[in-house]
Amino acid sequence: MKIVGLIGSLRAGSLTRQMMETLPELAPAGMEITIAQIDHLPFYNEDLKADGTPEDPRGLADAIAAADGLIVGSPEYNRSTPAVIKNAIDWVSKEPDRPLSGKPTLIATQSPGALGGILSNYHLRQVLSVTGAELITGPEIAIIRSGEKVETGKIVDADTRDFLAGQLERLAEAIRRKG
Repeated sequence: MKIVGLIGSLRAGSLTRQMMETLPELAPAGMEITIAQIDHLPFYNEDLKADGTPEDPRGLADAIAAADGLIVGSPEYNRSTPAVIKNAIDWVSKEPDRPLSGKPTLIATQSPGALGGILSNYHLRQVLSVTGAELITGPEIAIIRSGEKVETGKIVDADTRDFLAGQLERLAEAIRRKG
């Protein structure tokens, strides 16, 4: 099963990137997670679609449409979702083939603080709910004190790794149910 991952942080060494880059090694057998690049997408603007959707946003939409599932990884900026991830969702959600509709989707947030990016998590739920994405609900992935749980670019905390592996299995189960 093919999964597309979106990372809502542009920084190369971000904790969100480290979280997302840990997921492939925790994935159940047969699950392949590919991170889609979203840092080059223009800000969503309907005027840019006058001659059809630009190549980069269309490529992202095609990748998501072809995938069996989606993982949206995000930090929390000022109690919300970073613009880069919202912009990517806006582009994909406006495509006529509705690639997010019915797509099993897992949201994963993190924060070096005590709340784990939970407000970003909830904002992503609000945004994705209107796209028709099939959200994997509770318990939410909102990793607290994430800076204490990574070494050499990966999450090393055993409890967090076990929790993430369980959530990936829940995503796999949702995909299998869809058939």
